[in-house]
Amino acid sequence: MSVKHRNLKGIVTATVLFSAICQPLAAQNADTGDERALLSALSDAGPEEARRLERQLNALWSKSGSPAMDLLLKRGREALENGDTAAAIEHLTALTDHAPGFAEGWHMRASAYFEAGLLGPAVADLEHALALNPSNYRAIFGLGTILEGFGDTETAYRAYQRAQAINPHHEDVAKALERLKPEVEGKAL
Repeated sequence: MSVKHRNLKGIVTATVLFSAICQPLAAQNADTGDERALLSALSDAGPEEARRLERQLNALWSKSGSPAMDLLLKRGREALENGDTAAAIEHLTALTDHAPGFAEGWHMRASAYFEAGLLGPAVADLEHALALNPSNYRAIFGLGTILEGFGDTETAYRAYQRAQAINPHHEDVAKALERLKPEVEGKAL
């Protein structure tokens, strides 16, 4: 299979995935009561409060319900932070194998795949993560990053807008939107 064909396949997969997650949040019932409250507060928070709410959301999303699975997530994150993507993928694969309903395991393995340059598996894992937790603005941002890398700036821009609608304080999202805005919306004459 040619590189061009693989990239096209990745763009199509990512675009379909993004379209599926662009439904209104109210139509998606994956949120818990705590998560809904935190997400609601995040959209109206100031910068300091937003950082606190982000930490709470990340802590909530990092709880699998199993100490063993939480340990695999911790080890995968540590390996990723230390630049050992092979070990990160190994830990996170064990996690997704044993806890396939745990969205953060899929999201973190997508991050590890992305760092390893394995974009197809990264998109596939983002699909799982976002099917389980469509409010994960970090996963949506990751999808936008991959789409942008594929050259699909218009769909990447929409992904970034979606992430910003959930978390208006995400600095990387704001930078990405600012960077792509002239290309997507055009320049004023």
